[in-house]
Amino acid sequence: MIHFKAIGKIMGALLMLFSLLMFPGVGFALYHGSDDLMALSISVGVSFLTGFGLFSTFSKQDQNIRKREGYLIVSLSWFLMSIFGMLPYILSGAVESIPDAIFETVSGLTTTGATILTDIEGTAPGILFWRSMTQWIGGLGIIVLTVAIFPLLGIGGIELFVAEAPGPTSDKLHPRISETAKRLWMVYIGLTFLLGIIYFLQGMSLFDAVNHCLTTMATGGFSTRSDSMAYFSPFIQYTSIIFMFLAGTNFTIIYFGLKGKFNRVWASDEFKAYLISVIALVFLLVWPVWYYSGEGFEKAFRDSLFQIIALITTTGYVTADYTAYHSGLTLVFFMFLFLGASAGSTSGGIKFIRHLTFFKNSWLEFKRIVHPRAVVPLKINGDRVTGKIVTHIMNFLLIYLMIFVLGSIIISLLGYDILTSFGAVATSLGNVGPAIGRVGPMDNFAFFDPTAKVFLSFLMLLGRLELFTILVLFTPYFWRAN
Repeated sequence: MIHFKAIGKIMGALLMLFSLLMFPGVGFALYHGSDDLMALSISVGVSFLTGFGLFSTFSKQDQNIRKREGYLIVSLSWFLMSIFGMLPYILSGAVESIPDAIFETVSGLTTTGATILTDIEGTAPGILFWRSMTQWIGGLGIIVLTVAIFPLLGIGGIELFVAEAPGPTSDKLHPRISETAKRLWMVYIGLTFLLGIIYFLQGMSLFDAVNHCLTTMATGGFSTRSDSMAYFSPFIQYTSIIFMFLAGTNFTIIYFGLKGKFNRVWASDEFKAYLISVIALVFLLVWPVWYYSGEGFEKAFRDSLFQIIALITTTGYVTADYTAYHSGLTLVFFMFLFLGASAGSTSGGIKFIRHLTFFKNSWLEFKRIVHPRAVVPLKINGDRVTGKIVTHIMNFLLIYLMIFVLGSIIISLLGYDILTSFGAVATSLGNVGPAIGRVGPMDNFAFFDPTAKVFLSFLMLLGRLELFTILVLFTPYFWRAN
């Protein structure tokens, strides 16, 4: 039996915290004297009061949650955040329709970065800040934050952390899960603050610096400029490259690096694969980009490095139109939408650890064919990977591919060309932002009809929550009583 009252209590706490994170937008609106002040204030009030009502109503309920409650809370929390998170857009008039508001909110919370806004510079400052904040909230996951806060409320959170943490594994830095969450958020907040200072010192306005440090560390890609990072200087772009790469790194690896435990950093097979892949891809692509772009070598190198990291980490910033080089290069950049950076990072996508496991297991399969009696274990980071984990990863990859194909068919049946359908589904499922077709790096998603926008929003949530967290809710086993 699912404890719905306990779920109601936790959802109330989540919603109150969500409203508090919405509040700084009121300050920006007040400072700039913009007309979105009332919309943001009402949104904060409605969100907090609703959360307080839920929490106080069920405050005496048993706080212990099991795996089923954990998955249900995570899925429902993202649904609730999407509903209440779109209020500022609707009430301010920045977005005219509910499907558009849902799309923009879900794109922010899932750190996808796809947008329906056509006049970024003309959007009110408070709304732009809230737009960036949604990505920062979704970056490491509000559930991980609440796992750190919940012990103060007498609520356990291990099942929430397992359901929310990005990637197939969630390494602990401390035996207590709340301490792990706190340390991850300390790294996240610290890097965000540091990046904001660097952006400001490099010439960004304070408003631009605040917004871009939020969306860079979240690997989100929302910008206060229609030209994205192309608007800013090469020095700022190089800084963005460094921090996008860090944001795409497992945060436990960053933590060990900050503690001086570099042996733990280099012991990670996923980090080595991530780093070597980026270096190799830049070396291979800089030459054709230089040739087809007609730009100087430094510009070609910077654009190649920037777009490779922006797509692999699913940040989605752009400095150049990679679809304008050559059809072959367009296909290569499209394939990056299926990579994803590291598990335990703020990036979306499939993640390197899954690709690494797949290729290692496939390579070992040839050895097993030649030596059928031999025991050939698969090892990652020196540890043996169990058959259960391998099966889970293989199933994930297959289901991911099936959803991509089915989703592309659905979008094409709604009347869109095949390249646009492939691009929209791949970038939504991978939480990237730009893609190919009519959703290339210089385009947006405003032209999609309401049905397509809602469907793509669902795909963003599927990708952000690693498929199974949501899909398990559609199985009869989940709802069957114990």
